[in-house]
This record gives sequence, C-alpha cells and structure tokens, in this order.
Amino acid sequence: MLRQISLGSVGLVVGGGLSIVGFTAYFLDNATLNLVGFFYGIPLLLGGLALKAAELKPVPFSQPTPEAILSLREQQATSTQNQIRKDVTRYRYGQEAHLDSSLKYLGLDPSDEERPVLQSIREEAIDGSYALVLEFESPLIKFEDWQKKREKIERFFGPGLRVELHQSGSPDENRVDVTLIATPDAAGNTESLG
Repeated sequence: MLRQISLGSVGLVVGGGLSIVGFTAYFLDNATLNLVGFFYGIPLLLGGLALKAAELKPVPFSQPTPEAILSLREQQATSTQNQIRKDVTRYRYGQEAHLDSSLKYLGLDPSDEERPVLQSIREEAIDGSYALVLEFESPLIKFEDWQKKREKIERFFGPGLRVELHQSGSPDENRVDVTLIATPDAAGNTESLG
C-alpha cells in the first residue's frame, strides 16, 4: 500500500503545513513554533518539490485481475515477473520512464523521443500458465522491429519465461503487447532489471 503513496505529495503537504505554522508563529511572536516551521517545514517543502519533479507515476492495470489469475500468480510467477509488476506499479524517482534501462539494453530506446512508453499492464492465463502483459505505446518503433528483438527480450527476461509479441488494435494505433509467460519449471528465477 505504501508503494501507492507519492513521497513528493507527502513532503509538500507536511512541509507546507509546517511552513505555514512557522510563518504564523513568526507574526505571533512564538519563537518555538517559528523555529519548527522554518527548520523543518521549509526543508520538507523543498524536498517534496524536488521529489515531485523527479516522480514517475505507477502504471495502472488495464483490467482487474481475477481471483483465479491471482492464485495462478502465487503458484507460477517467476521472481522476474513479480519484480517487474511491483516496480512498475509503484512511484519511482529519478527515472525518465518505466523499464527505461531494460529498453535501452534491448535496443528499443534509441532516444528519449523514440522510447516506447509503458501504458498499462494486465495479468492473464495463457494455456494454463501465468502471463504478465506489458502494454506499450510505441509510435516510432515499428512492430517488425519489436519482432526482430523477440529472442533477445526472451533471453533478457528469462530463463523460465517465454515471450510473445502482439500488436493490439489496428497497426495505426502503435500499441505493442509484450507477454511474459511463465514456463512450468520457471518459478524462482531472478534477473536484475534496473
């Protein structure tokens, strides 16, 4: 639950409140509250502003995950799938986009302007196996380029995962689904994604 709370917003609210108390205390000649407001409130307010500027919001689920899929996740999800799901569904700081270092390594991030953007995720069962689907908006990288990288994507996120690529909607919509499917013997594999 704490992953869904913006530290920047908390810093702004707490720091702003303490700063207002400090300024009010200054005008009312209350030295103790004045010091609390200035020494704690202003740094917290500035820290909140800095975090808000470097904040990357969580990626939403495009559809609710049914109980049957949650049970399948508990049984079959690899540590890589769990790490990706947890990382992209929480606030991040100091990154330009979700999975930016992974996309760069895979050769799918030639520049900031061309980078595919992770829009949402969903969880499914495919042939009885747990699958995590990453839904990208990819206007400048063609689906054919994604397909050429499929084996490299599979090696990067594997072992224990099979990767399928699908172009969702019409070709003009520029949507690419990267489906990470757990293979039955895959539970417990770990990969650092950055």
